Amino acid sequence: MSKPDELLVHVATLVESGQSNQMSLTVVTGGGVITGRLAPEAVWRKRVSDVLSDSAQLGEFSAAFNIPVTEDGPPTHLHFHVARILQGTVGIPETGGMYRVAIADVSAWTVGDFSYFDH
Repeated sequence: MSKPDELLVHVATLVESGQSNQMSLTVVTGGGVITGRLAPEAVWRKRVSDVLSDSAQLGEFSAAFNIPVTEDGPPTHLHFHVARILQGTVGIPETGGMYRVAIADVSAWTVGDFSYFDH
């Protein structure tokens, strides 16, 4: 999208202001589908930092995510946690991951997340 979807920006603003991580969303971006729950940026950064700091190989990158969040205008990114990239009938990773998506790159979206069950 050339201009970010105003409704999606409003949803992201509500997530940021309420510090809630319960809003489920599915987006299409760059031809891929990401589904999961949104988190406020500060919460997302903290979780990523914690995961990195626990890694022997990636611990030094933890500090990059500890930079304070600047609130200059409306959100420009969605911060997903417990999220999966949908590939065919599989969501990867199965346990969910942490993804940051530019709102301007979202071409379609819906409230809720998709889950697959092996019947």
